[in-house]
Amino acid sequence: YVPTSSSIFSLTLRHQSSRVHRYFIRLSYNGTAFCGWQFQTNAPTVQEELNKKMSLLLREEISCVGCGRTDTGVHARKFYAHFDSVKDDLAANEQIIFRLNKILPHGIAIRQIYKMKQENAHARYAAKWRSYEYHISHVKDPFGSDLSWELHEKLNTAAMNRGAKILLAYEDFIAFSKTGGSSKTTLCTVKKAKWHKTETGLFFSITANRFLRNMVRAIVGTLVDVGRGKLVPEDVRRIIKSGKRSQAGMSVPAEGLFLTDIQYPKEFRLD
Repeated sequence: YVPTSSSIFSLTLRHQSSRVHRYFIRLSYNGTAFCGWQFQTNAPTVQEELNKKMSLLLREEISCVGCGRTDTGVHARKFYAHFDSVKDDLAANEQIIFRLNKILPHGIAIRQIYKMKQENAHARYAAKWRSYEYHISHVKDPFGSDLSWELHEKLNTAAMNRGAKILLAYEDFIAFSKTGGSSKTTLCTVKKAKWHKTETGLFFSITANRFLRNMVRAIVGTLVDVGRGKLVPEDVRRIIKSGKRSQAGMSVPAEGLFLTDIQYPKEFRLD
């Protein structure tokens, strides 16, 4: 048997395609124009845009797996996803990043691409801690109306922080979870929860190993009720113990919520 040039080419392609490389990609996005990260039928999402534009640029089918899911209108300052490629030269390739940013929508920005030594490194399951911020503006802001919740009421931040501190003593947050979620467990470890004042309003920062669907927005709504005087800080404990979503506060608007950080094992060397 004497192989033809076409058969050699075919064998070469099969050999190359079997040698895939795992990459992590760090990006930021403004969620205003998107129905969240996760792919949806007949709705624009960040994942769909990223998969489509990367496949076009790299000339192979790319499927990105995100570090989590964000809801419609929620933003991400730091978001990670992983993907596999037969190409071995994508990491820190400024030209690839530049060209990808040129064809992506304005609301999505690629920051960095990392080639992983760990072939099974998973953007979602390997994440150790996730951090969110929720921003409230006490004044009208023509430049940031989609990036904060405009709320003119003055809130008692000291009482809100006393309520926030109670979160660290509990693990079951089903009372702040949207009903009908697909989570197998409602247990989360919260290691930080605090309100901070700014010149024009305030923001809430929270870090946990995982979050339930709508959890941050429900916690913020509850703590805002504490700041309004509708609840006292100890009511946060009562609400958590009740395990009932109906006992917690409203789910605040999505536009004020930002995913701000994802922490991975040090050996990933992502920063």
